[in-house]
This record gives sequence, C-alpha cells and structure tokens, in this order.
Amino acid sequence: MCGIAGIFAPSPQEATNLEEKLRRLQTSQRHRGPDDEGLWIAPKGRTGLVHTRLSILDLSPAGHQPMHSPDGRYTISFNGEIYNFRELRAELERDGIFFHSNSDTEVLLTLYAKRGQAMVRDLRGMFAFAIWDEQTQTAFLARDPFGIKPLYFSKASDGSFAFASELSALRAASLCGTALNPAAILRYLRMGTVAEPHTLLLEAQCLPAGTTLEWTPSGTKTTSYWRPQFQPNPAIDRNEAIAHTREALLDSVRHHFISDVPVGIFLSGGIDSTALLALAKETGRSDIATFSVGVDDESLDETGLAQRTAAHFGSRHFETRLNGSQGTECLGRFMDRVDQPSIDGFNSFVVSEFARSEGMKVVLSGLGGDELFGGYPSFAKVPKLFHLGKTIRSIPMLSALAGLAMECFGPSPRSRRLGSFIRHPASMLEAYRCFRGIFPQREARLLTAQICGCDLADINETLPDPSYAAHDERDIVSALELTLYMRHQLLRDSDVMSMSHGLELRVPFVDAPLFEILAQIPAEHRLQPGKQLLLQAVPEVPEWVANQPKRGFVFPFEKWMNEDWKDTFDKIAETLPGPRPTWYQRWAVFMLRQWIG
Repeated sequence: MCGIAGIFAPSPQEATNLEEKLRRLQTSQRHRGPDDEGLWIAPKGRTGLVHTRLSILDLSPAGHQPMHSPDGRYTISFNGEIYNFRELRAELERDGIFFHSNSDTEVLLTLYAKRGQAMVRDLRGMFAFAIWDEQTQTAFLARDPFGIKPLYFSKASDGSFAFASELSALRAASLCGTALNPAAILRYLRMGTVAEPHTLLLEAQCLPAGTTLEWTPSGTKTTSYWRPQFQPNPAIDRNEAIAHTREALLDSVRHHFISDVPVGIFLSGGIDSTALLALAKETGRSDIATFSVGVDDESLDETGLAQRTAAHFGSRHFETRLNGSQGTECLGRFMDRVDQPSIDGFNSFVVSEFARSEGMKVVLSGLGGDELFGGYPSFAKVPKLFHLGKTIRSIPMLSALAGLAMECFGPSPRSRRLGSFIRHPASMLEAYRCFRGIFPQREARLLTAQICGCDLADINETLPDPSYAAHDERDIVSALELTLYMRHQLLRDSDVMSMSHGLELRVPFVDAPLFEILAQIPAEHRLQPGKQLLLQAVPEVPEWVANQPKRGFVFPFEKWMNEDWKDTFDKIAETLPGPRPTWYQRWAVFMLRQWIG
C-alpha cells in the first residue's frame, strides 16, 4: 500500500520544472508510505513517476519503487496488493521467467510485459498503478474492479497529464485548477459524497472503478473492463447457497491475510466484522489483534459486545474511547487529511489512528457485508418507495402539485426529499436517492448556487447515472449500494483515513471472485432479512452478535453538535435554506465549506 503519482508530457517543452512538481506530489503523499520513497525521470526528460512506500510484502530494498523491468523498457508505480500474485508468479516461472524480488509489484510488471493490457483481468486484489513504456512513449493506468484504491488525474491544455493517489496531491503541486465543479457539488449536497468520475474541481477527474486508461502524446483512451452484474442461477437452492458462500468467504479471507507483517481486524459488535474474525480463526490464524472504539452514547456504543466477542475467539483486543471534547481535539487532525468531503470518514480516521498507534500496519474491515447480504433498510424500503412513486405518478396533476408543495413546505428534510422524488419519473435510482439523500434537489440547487457564486440556471446535474437490469428489485438495490454508497463514500473514506496514518485497510467482502460467486445466488437466498445467508454460512458467529439489532459503526454526532460543537454547527444551520436541518445536513455543509476554505 502506497502513494503513487506521475507526470507525462508530449514533449520536453511541456515538462518544465518536472522534478520540482514530482517532489511536491511525493511530499504531499508521504503519509501514505512512510517506509521508503522513490523518484524516477525518464531519459528523454518529459516523463516522471514517484512513489511513497508502506512495506507489506517483501520488506527488503528489492521492493523499491518506481520499479523497472530488466530491459529498462517498463517502469511501474503501484499502490495496493495483488492477493493472487503467488499463483501468477508460479505461472510465469513455469514459462522460464526469473524474479529478483518477492514482491507483487515485480509480478505486475512482468505480467504486463508478457500479456499487455489484458493482464488486469488476471488480477485479484485492490490496486491502482501506472506503467510507462519507454519504447512506445505511452503509459497504461488501471484501477481495481470495485474502486478500493483511488486514482485521480488532470489533463492540461498543452497535452500533459498528471495523476496521483489523492486529489490533494494534484492540488498541492498546482497541477489542477481551483475552479469548483457545480454539478459535482450539487450531487454531493444531494447524496453526501462526490460521484466519480468527477471531483469537486472542474479540471480534475477520478478514474472510474474497473477502468483502464491509456495515455499517448495525442490523448487518452479509457476502457471499462469490469462491472458488478447479478446473474442469479435459479437452480441454486438454500443449502447450495450456504455451501458456496462459506467456501467463497474462506477463500477470500485466506487471500486477504497474505502479508509479511501482522494483520489485525477492526471489530465492532456487528455481524460482518465478527464473521471475519470467525473465518480468520477457521483458516488457522492465531494471535489476531482486534480494535474497537467506544463512545459516550450507550445506544451507539458496541464495545461491550466487541469485548465479549474478542474473548470468545481469543483475540488480543485493544479498545479506545472518545467523548465530545476528545472528538473536538481529533476533528482538526481529521480535517487536515480530508481529500474530498463526505458525511462519513471520521470514525475510520479515529480507529485507524488507534490501530496504527498500537503498531499495526494492516487491518481487515467488514465493509461490504451489508451491500452483499442485504443488511441495510434500503433493501426493503427502496422498492416500496419506488412503487409508491409509480402509483402517485399515475395521476400526473397530483404528483406535480403534491410534489412541489412537499418539496417546498414539507416539515422535515425527509418529507421534502419525498416531494422532490414524486415530482420526477419514478425509478429505482430516484427512489434510492430519496432514501439515501441529504438535501432535496431544490435546496441542493440553492446551496450550490450560493457556494459556487453562480446562477441557478447554470447548474446542471450532468454526472452519468448507473442503470441496472435485474429480475429482483433487491438485486438492483444491492448494485446501487455497491456502486454508489460503498464506492463513492465508504471505500474512498476508508482509503484516505487509514492511509493518513500509514495503515493498510483490506476489505475481504469487497472481492471480485467472491462477488462473482455470490452474484449467482438468487436474491431470495442471498438477501434474506437479517443477513441470514451470511449467518448460515458462518455459524460460528455467536448468538449475542447475530441477535443484536443493526446499529452501524457511527459516532454520536448529533449529541456532540448539540453540546461540545454547538456554536459551530448552529452557525451552519443558520445558512441552510430549509427548516429543521438534520445533523447530517449540517455536517455535509460544514465539511464542504472547510474543504473549499
């Protein structure tokens, strides 16, 4: 796990101050890789790659990056982990190839030299990398299927191209403009996160998940190589579903423990992290360290459950606690590390900081379990909302008038979002936005105009929307949760906040081979209420966890906003266009304004 960055220019004339720019990129991402760093400039002086390294596999200098192929043709800067690198290496060795290190980076580089761009389909892991071809003077960039590892880029008018693991690095090196992107800000205010491929800046983009990019002096070309698709096999019965799920989960956990340093687990009182701990023990792992964070709100504090679970499985358990005043002290450090704002991330920052302080470099998280096994209320509520919308839309005059009245005068943010929903053609996507939303469309537009200093007429929500076809509406919800909420918010925040402390966070539930097995299981088995398939596949999860109501790993933000943080967030509330703003609306605007500065 590392920080990567680079610059490609069409000619030396466009590569002025190349080393200085590369140094700024490298310095701004040093927190991602505190163990080593490297800078390389190509012989012709118009291309450069930098790297900051967090040593996880092959801790020796042989894993240094940027890494070159033996003939000097290819150079790579790579962030992530390839969990099947040993299998891939064995295949290459059977072809007579000799390796100089024990790193997955060298396997990546060799695989590209042998198989070209198609090699991304052979990779199991989380990754973002760039490979420079000195012979053709071109570059190849790729991002993993689910988008666990980020990759941002900017293109200048002179044809030069810059990329980095964090948007803040491009900003620090002055390699993207400062103009805000109103469409991205509108989407952020509606959903609480920034939707790829856009960023909050007009001149910077995010390479989409499951996508590759080829750069040549004449331009760029992107290609999508993977997207999640549910293709249920109706012949799979309940018992087969349980067996397939358990086998696939054990396989994923085994691969995610590949490391030359100890691997810990973030442990809440929930099913997903407990299942990971149970599966880890089942695969023969011992002396596992687990980490939990407690808060000063009994309804949200799961440390008692986590302690009991840790004792049950015999893990070495570490716990820290946080109250409002301590949260205030952490808030400044957190804001310094925010790459792009969201309504989440603070909890990941705190638990990552704690795990790193206890000497950990790699941890597993249960992120992704809710999206795959139907753990959110959205799986039941979004389809109901969709059908309600269809019924109301069958009377156009009623939907138009009632929707407008509710959106403008609804007593709560939720009712105003519902008004926005019924004013537009009903779809599962719009129902999902209504359920997961932050601000209704009207208020989001007013705030966007205020923040960007533009007219309402100039704001267009032009970002591409996903479309999914499925026989079961619950599969559509699962796809939306995976590709919107998880990808744009949970994965992005988890990467930035863990790497801000030089901590590698792995997510065994977010694994393409695992997904492709689960995608064959009909929704009637996979998405049973209460994540029954996961519990049946991992019966080791104790009853005191399995029978607990879902709470989620969150902090008592509303309580803190009304007590320790009251002055700051009362002032935010005064600037909002709708009455009775929720804590998450105030938090979303606070984060955005802090980021803009």
